[in-house]
Amino acid sequence: MDEDCEVTQLQEQSCWATLPDVCLRRVFWWLGDRDRSRAALVCRKWNQIMYSADLWRYRTITFSGRPSRVHASEFESALWYIKKFGRYLEHLEIKFLNPYNAVLTKKFQVTMRGLLSCLGKSNNRLRSLSIQHLELDRLVWRNSIRGSLIKSLSFFLKKMGKHLDHLSLKGARLTVEQGCHILNSLSYMQNENMASELNIEDFFSHHLAVYGSSQFNKAMATFRNLTFLTLNYNCISDELLETLSENNAGTLRTMNIKCHVHDPHGQVVWGMSWAKLARQASNLKVNFFFERVMKYERLARILLQEIPVRSISLRSCYFSDPDWSMRPTLTDLLPTFRNTLQKLTFEFNNNHESLDEQLHLLILACRKLFYFKIWAFLDVKFVERILKSQEEGQCSLHTLKVRTLSCLHGVEQVYLSRLGTFALTSTGKWDRDRYETGTAPESVHGRWTQSQTPGSLCCSVSSGFYIHESSQPYVFTEDV
Repeated sequence: MDEDCEVTQLQEQSCWATLPDVCLRRVFWWLGDRDRSRAALVCRKWNQIMYSADLWRYRTITFSGRPSRVHASEFESALWYIKKFGRYLEHLEIKFLNPYNAVLTKKFQVTMRGLLSCLGKSNNRLRSLSIQHLELDRLVWRNSIRGSLIKSLSFFLKKMGKHLDHLSLKGARLTVEQGCHILNSLSYMQNENMASELNIEDFFSHHLAVYGSSQFNKAMATFRNLTFLTLNYNCISDELLETLSENNAGTLRTMNIKCHVHDPHGQVVWGMSWAKLARQASNLKVNFFFERVMKYERLARILLQEIPVRSISLRSCYFSDPDWSMRPTLTDLLPTFRNTLQKLTFEFNNNHESLDEQLHLLILACRKLFYFKIWAFLDVKFVERILKSQEEGQCSLHTLKVRTLSCLHGVEQVYLSRLGTFALTSTGKWDRDRYETGTAPESVHGRWTQSQTPGSLCCSVSSGFYIHESSQPYVFTEDV
């Protein structure tokens, strides 16, 4: 018996010993840092493979902004990691979550100084850098700490900017001077930068009219190879669009533009500037994300008909105004983009007006619309009408997500299932013995409507919680 066990162990060891390096690297790729450290102690071969560049190309380093014994060593461990494996990094993401006080921001600044210094000395592979949500305009960042961090980052970008293909500084919240100083660091000693992806959403502090800054337009003129550009609407100007059409017309594919109610967005941008950019960058698609900018007058100044709009997201964040109406936007403004619009996301409070008919007509008008998500006050039959239109080929929807409450003698709710995908019999009744994917809502009575086009539409309907996603849509209408 003991001999058999020894033979089995020898066979197992021989299998691992003869496993090709590429297979071992694939196995180790799924391990965390702690398990990788243990595996490196098994034998010399495993230790050597543990230093393969393939295992350390991607890294996300998260620093907690709250004082905690659990997270006390994460600053030291991050620095140790960069010193040990930083030379292999190609994609680095750094997060600093809601700093609590100046002590933690100082600790983060010192760690970043050492981290960036070590990375600049040992690494020439880095292609993607993301440092998000620093929120440097908060009071926990003292002027000296903020200045030292910006200085370290600028020095690093001067040295490594020529290698970077993707840079995200989302949520940095800098002044115009500070932000332009960092952007200019990317083109240090070259007067141009070849990065293809740039994310400067919330890069500048709120309330800053960046569109009037010549510094910003000059800094953006150094980018000559942009494919994806993400920024706020308070950065958009005729000068910026002119710069993009001159320097990035052959490469620019996507612009993501965020418009927040607290950002200045009253500037005049001429349609001819957008038309020139769209004409020269023929593959350009523009995605708009509006937060609490809901009034028709404001939206009409921004959403000009010359813009090749692909996606629009309108979120009210509980905005409520009895004098506000969504109807002109749905009937007069959005149909302007019927030939280009592919995705629509709505979240608004329309308890003072019914919009079922206007929404339905908008979906039918936009022939390229394949994604529609809405959270609003709607009638249950609205979903049935959309599904029927899709079955008859009147619209091109592939994904429909609805979260709705209807007021009719109380609250009328729509159910499909509480969690996961639930199966139904051909009669529309729940078969508890045959299907074991979940439990049906026993207290609800009504009828199921099944789509006749399997796999053509993904439907999600809820009344405050996740309900259903399936390749074959079902809608349950509660009897009231």
